[in-house]
Parts: sequence; structure tokens; C-alpha cells
Amino acid sequence: MPGLVRRPIVVWLLAALAVPVLLTAVLIPARAGTTEDDLRDRSIAALQARGITGAEVDVDGRDATVAVPAGVDPGLVKEVVGGVEGVRAVRVEGGTPSPTATEAPAAEPAMTPFEVGRTNNAIRVRAVVKDQTVKDAIAAQVDNVLGEDREFDNRITIDPATGLADATTLAALIHALAIGTGDASVRYDGTTITLTGKVPDQATKATVARAAAKAVPGAVIADQLQTPAPPKSEQSEACRTFQSRLSEFGRRNTIIFLSGTSIVNNASKPAVTKAAALLKSCPGIRVEITGHTDNLGSPASSLPLSERRATAVKETLVRLGVARGRLIANGYGEAFPVASNSTSAGRIANRRAELRVLQGNP
Repeated sequence: MPGLVRRPIVVWLLAALAVPVLLTAVLIPARAGTTEDDLRDRSIAALQARGITGAEVDVDGRDATVAVPAGVDPGLVKEVVGGVEGVRAVRVEGGTPSPTATEAPAAEPAMTPFEVGRTNNAIRVRAVVKDQTVKDAIAAQVDNVLGEDREFDNRITIDPATGLADATTLAALIHALAIGTGDASVRYDGTTITLTGKVPDQATKATVARAAAKAVPGAVIADQLQTPAPPKSEQSEACRTFQSRLSEFGRRNTIIFLSGTSIVNNASKPAVTKAAALLKSCPGIRVEITGHTDNLGSPASSLPLSERRATAVKETLVRLGVARGRLIANGYGEAFPVASNSTSAGRIANRRAELRVLQGNP
């Protein structure tokens, strides 16, 4: 009997141990399959989010193999799938690798140096062109602007590899430089376009500069073109001697006012008429009319009185035919006496107006 009791207990213990083992054997493969499917689905979704379609993803454990059609960058695919959480390694099959930096298209060669110039006797073109057709086209442009007094100084050579492929590059420069006489040129050394010589006016200078900039976009423009200085007007004898004649007028004539007023006294009225005649002898000269007072009034009243005196003389000169724009009236009060204010004669002398040439006259 004791032996019969122990046998069922042993059987039940063995059964209890076998069940977990069997469950583990069944569930582990199922869980692994679920993980691989999840990684595959999330990898495909990540690729589609980056615009990559048509990829086939196979996951073994945590390692992914991705097959992609031609035209898809394998490097990008590897980066996208490698970023999916849970993926350990990525292998990409197919696709088209993107060009590396060393495989990038070579930059177009820089334009070869050239020169377009003119003298009184010739128009000069020094350039390298692609073929005879371009050379002939440039020559035709030169013929259009040569005229009877110039010849074509042709320094054009042909090089199919590096030469200019189009005559229009230089055509605008040829036409712009043909205007005017003397020496002028446009030279391009590979980096800088240098403009030198003389052109007849600012408009031509601007035209040449625009043509140079258009010929080589992005090049540095060193504009050294010169235009003629504006001719100086011929100064008459009356204007050359105006300053000395005005000084002599001041020594011989006085413009005096009645005390406390801006009224010129009768004795001074002929002096104002003479001043008008002197001013009209040189119409381009501008003058200042200065008004002054004695010291009998207060400084607060002397300054406005002196300004009224200067303005009174100005208005009289305008009525006598002097252009208003040539005259400026300023008052200086009692600041600049020419005689002592302690005597009647001195105070009379100080109640005056004077004329002086303004700075900046021709």
C-alpha cells in the first residue's frame, strides 16, 4: 500500500514540470514570429513615409534584408530602416547608388580672357573663339562700326576646347566702345574686367560698364573710364576785376542811414545806384549786404534794426535790376563799428550798409 500511494504523487509532479516546458516550446516561436512581422511592417511604413515604394523587407530575428528597385538610393534605404526601433542590422539589395561628391558634374570652364579696344585708327579684338563661324561673326560686328577712319586689328584665335562659343558675348562691348575717339579698352583677365581710357560722356561710360557686366556675369568690374571735364566758362574782364572794383567802391562810397531808421539818407542814395551798376557788370557774382548800427540803442533793438537796413538796400538793388538770387542780407547790430561811437561823426559812420563778395563765387 505505501508503494501505491507514492506513484501518483510522482506522476503529478512530472506532469506539473512538463506543462511549462511544453508551453514555452509552443509560445516562443509564436512570439518571435510576431516580432519579425512587426519589424517588417514598421520598416515598410518608414520607407513609404520617405517616398520609397516597391521595397521588399525580410526580417530574420532583428536583422533586415531589403530589396529595392532601380533608381532608389540604397544608402537612404539603409538609413531609414536602420532607424526603425528594434532593427539591429540592415542589408540592401538592388537600387542605384547616388553620385558621390567626386562624381558630381564638373563645373563649366571659366570664360577665357579677352580684350576689346579702340584708338582713333583701329578697333582691336583679342579673344579665343570656338570656331571660324564665331570669328567671322565678331568680324562682322566690327565692320558695322568701323567707319572710314578705322581698321580692324584682328587678334582672334581659334581653340575648339576653350574658345568663346558665341559672338554676342563681345558684340555689345564692340558697339559701346566704338563711340568716341582716343584710346579706350575693356580687358578681362579671368576674374576682373578692367575698363580704361576715355569716353565722350557719362551715358557712354554707363553703357560700356553694363555691356562688360553682361559679357561676364559675376566678374569684378574695375571701371577706370574717364569723361571730359566740363568746360570752364570764359570769365569776362568785368568779373575778373569785380573784387577789386567792389573794394574801390567801398572806399569811395558810403551807404548811411538816418538815426534809428532803415532809411538811406539822401547823400547815400547815389551810392546805392552805383552799387547796382557795379553788380550788373558781372551777373554771376553773389554778394552779401551787411547792415550795422551805432551804440545808441540796446543790443536787443540794434540787431533787428541792422537787418532791416540790409534788407532795405537789397530791395532797392532789386528794383534797380539786380537779380534777387544774387543778394543775401544780414544784420550785425553794433558788433563791427568802423569809427568811435563817442562822437557824432563816428556814430553816423557806423549807421551803414556794406557789400562783400560771398565765398564760392566762380
